Amino acid sequence: MTRSGSVFLDDGSVLEFGTRAFDAGPLRLLRTGQRVNLVLAGDDITFVTLSTFPLP
Repeated sequence: MTRSGSVFLDDGSVLEFGTRAFDAGPLRLLRTGQRVNLVLAGDDITFVTLSTFPLP
């Protein structure tokens, strides 16, 4: 398990995220098709969580 990955936005663009963004949230695993919330700092994803979880 790499604890990093990519997300596909509704507009079709792809954003990559690293281990720190995944570790900052409560998630253990993401599956294809799950909707997520993202926190961005510039172009970097800093936090990933399922859309059913509240943002920090």
